[in-house]
Amino acid sequence: MTSSELETPPLDTARRLAEDGDLDGAAAILGRLVADPQGPDRAQAAVGLAVVLEERGDVEAARAAARTALATGHPEYAAQAACHLAQGFEREGRDEQARAAWQAVLGVGTAAYVPLAHLALARLAGDLAEAEKELRAAMAAGDAQVGAHAARQLADLLLEHGEPGMAADVLLDALEAAPEEEVPGLRVQLGIAHLELACAEFAEAVEGGADAQTSALAIELLARILPLRGRGEDADRVWSYGLKHEDETLAAEVRLRYHRDS
Repeated sequence: MTSSELETPPLDTARRLAEDGDLDGAAAILGRLVADPQGPDRAQAAVGLAVVLEERGDVEAARAAARTALATGHPEYAAQAACHLAQGFEREGRDEQARAAWQAVLGVGTAAYVPLAHLALARLAGDLAEAEKELRAAMAAGDAQVGAHAARQLADLLLEHGEPGMAADVLLDALEAAPEEEVPGLRVQLGIAHLELACAEFAEAVEGGADAQTSALAIELLARILPLRGRGEDADRVWSYGLKHEDETLAAEVRLRYHRDS
């Protein structure tokens, strides 16, 4: 071993060995660092050991190393270790263990990892209320990029559950702080939310007993917007409702609107 190699910090040596494909050599160095409870690099070495062991296929030993890092409470490496555990459990479909690991990330409290943990907990949520709580927490965690992603996910959920007004409110709030590159996507979703709101208003106008001309206009607008939302069959039903309406004046107005593009 040369003098320069002797002067190289063990962590750097282990990293180089791992990059060169010598996982056993890297694991040996990292294992020695982890075995020293007073070592200044123990938390970082434990995370590195977890990664190396997982690459080597020793999943349970990798998780033991990650738990060692987590137990140190180090603000950076304990959080990384908890993320490592959580992601591994998610890949295996072990949702309860994954949730516990993401909660551990929140317990460490490192700001850079908190928004990601909330996003993950929303992904693993069992119902809308839980997912909404976690997505709102991700939006409030201070990372503008993650906040925009969380807002888009929450808007999608709210639209799926028939809450376009709430979705629009979420997106409007998100636009105030969103990074420039996120703005177009948020605006498109806001437009979709407004389309859904428009559909609801048009349907309400028809059901509310408006005059024939107003009802016919509402039927046409509703029937032409629904296909934009992938609801072609609903649009056909709306046209049919208007064309076959018992009010002949209304039906005649709808026929004119239905055939004017023919």
